[in-house]
Amino acid sequence: MSMAYYFLKLPEDCIANIFSFTSPRDVCRSFLVSRAFRSAAEADAVWERYLPPDCYSIISRCPNPPPHLSSLSKKDLYFSLCNFPLLIDDGKKSFSLEKSSGKKCYMISARDLSIIWGDTPDYWRWIPLPEARFPEVAELMDVCWFEIRGKIDVRMLSPLTTYAAYLVFKLTTDAEGFEDVPVQTGVGLVGGETSSRNVYLDADPRERNDGWLEVELGDFNYGGDGQDGELEMSVCETNRGNWKSGFICEGIEIRPKEVIN
Repeated sequence: MSMAYYFLKLPEDCIANIFSFTSPRDVCRSFLVSRAFRSAAEADAVWERYLPPDCYSIISRCPNPPPHLSSLSKKDLYFSLCNFPLLIDDGKKSFSLEKSSGKKCYMISARDLSIIWGDTPDYWRWIPLPEARFPEVAELMDVCWFEIRGKIDVRMLSPLTTYAAYLVFKLTTDAEGFEDVPVQTGVGLVGGETSSRNVYLDADPRERNDGWLEVELGDFNYGGDGQDGELEMSVCETNRGNWKSGFICEGIEIRPKEVIN
């Protein structure tokens, strides 16, 4: 008899316990193996292991949580948080899970960022957009000093994870001032070492599944183990002094860095 034969003879709760030490991706693949695997892979005990320990505490920070969340199985809750980011902290951030690993992801809304001249109507205006995740976004009218910064407590992140920060934005059809103009980005702990790079907002972005553009600002390795502090992310262009317009900021997203093999 093969090892697979004896494995399939194990009690369902035993198989479920074994699954809980693998990854969400592995469990989803097990659906194709056998009916016994499929049943064990649905178990709450499996999917509860993949939910962050502070998951329900984070959900409680949602001002108007969808009523169905409390009645979902652990598996359905997991995929709901993967596919439908939840607004938290008075709607100024969103929380979701990275589907293949269950690592925590956040987006800091434009309203929760520090935007130089952001409250001056001649330079920026705040507008609603149907396709935006948040109630309002920041549209650049005209500035020469372009500077956006955001911060997040690193203890909100998943430990032992390399995160990347992404500026999420759009350029209008009449955008000006960004053509062939490098902007400087930075990511690092406040008071610590910061990694920086130059990116081109008109050339380096890629389109997201939600229709917005994103450009990577940098990455940060969060080890956990009592590490604390605020992670600061920035994007600036203050050297050339040319006027810029037609940029719409939705926010800055922090999620596990993609590894391309």
